[in-house]
Amino acid sequence: MPKQRCLHCLTRNISKYAADIKSLPPNIKDKLIKSLSIQGWITDTNISMVLHPAVEALDLRDCDISDHALQQLCNCRHLKKINVNVWKNNRLTITSEGVAALALSCPYLQEVSFKRCSNLTDSGIRALALNCPLLQIVNIGGCSNITDTSLQALGQNCRSLHSVDFSSTQVTDDGVMALVRGMCSNNLKEIHMERCVNLTDIAVEAVLTYCPMIYILLFHGCPLVTDRSREALEQLVGPKKFKQVSWTVY
Repeated sequence: MPKQRCLHCLTRNISKYAADIKSLPPNIKDKLIKSLSIQGWITDTNISMVLHPAVEALDLRDCDISDHALQQLCNCRHLKKINVNVWKNNRLTITSEGVAALALSCPYLQEVSFKRCSNLTDSGIRALALNCPLLQIVNIGGCSNITDTSLQALGQNCRSLHSVDFSSTQVTDDGVMALVRGMCSNNLKEIHMERCVNLTDIAVEAVLTYCPMIYILLFHGCPLVTDRSREALEQLVGPKKFKQVSWTVY
């Protein structure tokens, strides 16, 4: 209990102890990072105080950060997971400039989540695909500037990719085709492509044809998808059971 009180006091007054925090061992910094993240208190200003070279995960969903924070991860080469999702409104302060810097600094990334980072573009995702070949989970749902270029890059470079969310983006059938026919086709298990207004039945059929391991497929809210996709589910999937599937009939 005394240790927890000390940690709580430190997180509430972090700016006063900058010099002391930098010298803390990694295991203590990890606890500090977790506490600050839960409270949403990590910022562009203080993130460098708590970072250390061995950090493997950062959950910044509730934190007010920008590209500047991502650019300060240059010494965190062992980072495997980063989450800057937002669930309400959009995060405008994360752009491809920051994501490209992240990609160059952290080549062992396995999971990246940028949901609703609406200023993120294809150049940022392409940088991730080219520099982080171990990616397994990518969430770019709600990133409204994302197009087929991002899916093409992921399909061409990320063999281990098994979960991808590109809902509410500008992707078309061509992008989905490039992704599911890419080197990750046999590993893809989960695809979220709901509310993609440019997708048709061709995209759904491509997923069902080229991704034998798929068990979560969400494509509701796609106005160009017809009952043909439901028929394809019945014909192409056969006895295989989906864990989750959703679509909208217009």
